[in-house]
Amino acid sequence: QVQLVEFGGGLVQAGGSLRLSCAASGSTFNINTYIMGWFRQAPGKEREFVAATSRSVGSTEYADFVKGRFTIATDGAANVVYLQMSNVKPEDTAVYCCAALHVGTWSRDADHDYWGQGTQVTVSS
Repeated sequence: QVQLVEFGGGLVQAGGSLRLSCAASGSTFNINTYIMGWFRQAPGKEREFVAATSRSVGSTEYADFVKGRFTIATDGAANVVYLQMSNVKPEDTAVYCCAALHVGTWSRDADHDYWGQGTQVTVSS
């Protein structure tokens, strides 16, 4: 059984930084063979793609609204994916979830195979 567990969320002031982590576990799960991504959902809004990365392809993808501010990274040995958030804005307030995709469109949430429960990020102005 695959589990994705996020942590690192919290309250941060606008302009500050925060690092989210997502630990993946499962007897056969290896993040080196999946596209690992982050999505977010703000109250009253649909879930939206934030960033994704593939260790096997060596590529990353970001939503336009986080380019230059957020960085996604992985630790393949530890099966952990990170989201480094910098220069955060109040509009970044949301529940952030990590997800794993085997085959499909990186930014399409319906294609993802596994999801974490999410961690709340609140940015104060």
